[in-house]
This record gives sequence, structure tokens and C-alpha cells, in this order.
Amino acid sequence: MHDFDKSSEPLLHADRGAATDPSLGRALALVRFLRDRCPWDARQDPASLRPYLLEEAHEVAEAIVAQDDRALVAELGDLLLNLAFQIVLAEERGAFDAEEVVSRLETKMRARHPHIYGSAESPPDWEELKAEERAGRAGDSEQTSEEEDPFAGVPAGLEPLSRAFRVQERVAAAGFDWPDHRGPLRKVHEEAEELLAVLESPTRAGPTSPVADEEDAPIPGHSLDPRVEEEVGDLLFAAVNASRLSGAHPSNALLRAIAKFERRCREVWRLARERGLDPGEASLEQLDALWDETKRRD
Repeated sequence: MHDFDKSSEPLLHADRGAATDPSLGRALALVRFLRDRCPWDARQDPASLRPYLLEEAHEVAEAIVAQDDRALVAELGDLLLNLAFQIVLAEERGAFDAEEVVSRLETKMRARHPHIYGSAESPPDWEELKAEERAGRAGDSEQTSEEEDPFAGVPAGLEPLSRAFRVQERVAAAGFDWPDHRGPLRKVHEEAEELLAVLESPTRAGPTSPVADEEDAPIPGHSLDPRVEEEVGDLLFAAVNASRLSGAHPSNALLRAIAKFERRCREVWRLARERGLDPGEASLEQLDALWDETKRRD
């Protein structure tokens, strides 16, 4: 195991323990048992389990968005199994154990909450604190690397909206940011106009341009003109900035918008059938009228 100096500071949170806490430890015992008895579990290593870990994390997130506690309790169990698997595998190779994982977590949280565990009057600056943690983990070489690359440590696997949000947070921490939400909102309008100019350009190749034959027809969702993708990207990036400075995470905001759109569309389809209309055959004017009615009711 790694040598790890536990902090001598009192565990102020220790009195918040619950009688059910030891049940989390049973997850570790379960994995050890499975590793002893099941050939499939015995064959696994950290890399082989990585896809399942990512999948279960996404399923937990989906249950949260759906506000489905029945699904959430099951998905949290699956995620806990994956976390327990990684700890047991580390135990087996002598890397670390559950005690070190929790001790490091406690130390990190104490450092991140000096206004609770120390004498600070307010929470520390989040980005500055994260930079100090990264430098402390990797030493001076990481410090130099981060000074050269302000985005060092931003996970490459983040979904695009979250990655854009984190990248913008990084440069904002260095003072390169809009003073308020008005700037990025103006930028959204500017980028929308630039996209419109490209879309209406007579030289553009794209879905509305004539093609020689069906083989040349564009694939839905793929523009034949790279300028379109560039301008759409700029527009989305500006929208993420506007979301960030408005106090909303773009991923959460978009999920709420999708759910609202789906709910209203289902109601439009229901109203159409109720009134003898086939949604697939109804005119755009008819569907728009139902949409407006649904919005008023919503």
C-alpha cells in the first residue's frame, strides 16, 4: 500500500455516522466473494471494467434527471459495485485500500472547506484551489505544464457541453472573461448572424443545394460545407458562455429543454389524434395551432 499520512485534525464529521454506514463495506466483501467464486469476476481488471463504470455513471445520471427514485436506488447499487470492484482490485495489487480512499477524500474536503474546518471566513476560489491540488499531486513538472497549458487536467472524455463549460471556467479564473451575461448574449446574436450568412451564401454546399444524383446527397446531420459546422460550433460555444454567466449549467438546462419539448410534442400528438388528425399527415399550420394551445396549457 502507499504510505499515506493521515491528518491529525479531528474528524468533525465523524458524529454524523449512521447505523447503516457499514452496509457500504458489504459491497467490498461482495466483490471479494465474487472474485473467489466466479471465473468472469476473477478475470476482470481495471481497464476491462472501465466501460461498465462509465455506463453505470450515465445510468445514475439518467435516473436523477428522470426523478425516478426506484431506478436511482438500483443504478446507484450498480455504480457502487463498480467502485467497490476498483478498490478491491487495488487491494489485490497492493496499490491502496478503502481506508486510503476515504482518508484522502477527508483530507481533500478539509482543504476545500477551510471556512468549516479552519478559520477562513469564506470558501476558497474553486479554480485556484483545483490548480493547487493538481500541482500538489504531480509536483513542479505539472505546475510548469499547467502554466503552459491552462486546460491541463480538464478531462478529455467530458461530454461537449460540460467540456466547454469547464474550459470557460478555466480561462475565467485567469481573469479572461466577460464582466456579466450581456457580453455572451451579444456574442450569441453575433454568431447566429454569422451562421445565417453562411447558410444563405449562394456558394454554400449543403442540404438545400442541388446535387447531381442521390449518391451526392448529404447525410442528415452532416453538412457538406465545413463553414456551417464551424459557425454552429461558435454559436453553441457562445450559448454555453451565456448559460454559465447566467448561473445555469448548459447540460442541465438543455436536458430540461428537451424534456419540455418532448412533453409538449406528446401532448400535440395526443390532441391531434383526439381531433381526428393524423400527425404525420396534418399541415404545419394545424400542428402549430396545437403547439400554441399546448404551450398555453403547460
